[in-house]
Amino acid sequence: MRRLILASSSTYRRQLLEKLQLPFECHAPHINEEAFPGESATELASRLATEKALALTGDHPDALIIGSDQVAECNGVLLGKPGTATNAVEQLERCSGQTVNFHTGLCLADASSGTHSTLCEKFSVHFRNLGKDKIERYVQLDNPLDCAGSFKAEGLGIALFEKMEGSDPSSLVGLPLIRLIDLLQQHGISPLS
Repeated sequence: MRRLILASSSTYRRQLLEKLQLPFECHAPHINEEAFPGESATELASRLATEKALALTGDHPDALIIGSDQVAECNGVLLGKPGTATNAVEQLERCSGQTVNFHTGLCLADASSGTHSTLCEKFSVHFRNLGKDKIERYVQLDNPLDCAGSFKAEGLGIALFEKMEGSDPSSLVGLPLIRLIDLLQQHGISPLS
């Protein structure tokens, strides 16, 4: 089987990819993750996923490299990783009673052929109406400071939602596994083979 590399230092993405039970390595790419002026959430997530994967092709010329990036947006405003509890509370107050769309870019680069495939998976989360006390309690308990949108759907963050919509729930955590399996199968790799 071809070497498989996850172009990420994210614990969440590594844990998701481990579910496929395929051997892989993790290597962190070093790219500028700032949005271009006027760039949409879909464009940004797709571009960053592609840049992450392609950044490692020179160092790993025999590998298939997986790049992924996620951008959250609420009413047209991009939501990044909050970094602080104060920012997380502010983001969640903005999301209260609203729909947040997560755009997860995925790229599979074949370093040996110089080709790559990129796609973007959308997943929407409809938030409950939340009071500041519940938001602050959530941030204190789940500590989502390194998560786009300020919540962990795989943890207590599920209590913030009325409903979720999308075809690949793993995309909400940061790596759309269903679509990744499709891309890997094009290269003869399947977790069930």
